[in-house]
Amino acid sequence: MTDKERILLIVPEELIGERVLVRACRQGDGPAIHAAIEESRDHLWPGMPWVEKMVDVEDCETYVRRRIADFILRLDLTYGIWEPTTGRYLGGTGLHRIDWDVRSFEIGYWIRKSDEGRGFVTDAVRLLTAMAFGQLEASRVFLRVTESNERSWRIPERLGFAHEGTIANEIRDAEGTLHPIRYYGMTVERWRTLR
Repeated sequence: MTDKERILLIVPEELIGERVLVRACRQGDGPAIHAAIEESRDHLWPGMPWVEKMVDVEDCETYVRRRIADFILRLDLTYGIWEPTTGRYLGGTGLHRIDWDVRSFEIGYWIRKSDEGRGFVTDAVRLLTAMAFGQLEASRVFLRVTESNERSWRIPERLGFAHEGTIANEIRDAEGTLHPIRYYGMTVERWRTLR
């Protein structure tokens, strides 16, 4: 796929689910993201070492502006998870590690501590999976989850992703400790059978 073809792809900026609004980053989202990170900073370790770079509102707004640029260029499709009734920022998600030639996408996600266990992430992952296999014609969607985070790896299992294996020493946290990662995947063929 050429750069031109990739950039001209129509990618939805908003997805509406049963519990969440999943929408692309917008200028001004930095303060909401910062508040969610501050509430959940300790909770986000060790699987998300990027948190250490998000120190203040300006860091978060800079992050937002970069994600907007990457979205336009179709290099990374980052979304926020929002509660539609309150407009509250709940966490982040998106399609990452994109290989447009293969049409392979990784779904990543995090949720603020006070909102875990309420089905928000499951709803967001369901929306992104359907969009990837639908509008983006994915051949494969996968997730990588720190093995110690059982709550997080139960989400792809609930949605029918296959556990493809666990890789030892796959990610290093900010303290330098290595952690195993569980890989989950779904092919377009499997997704069609689950619909």
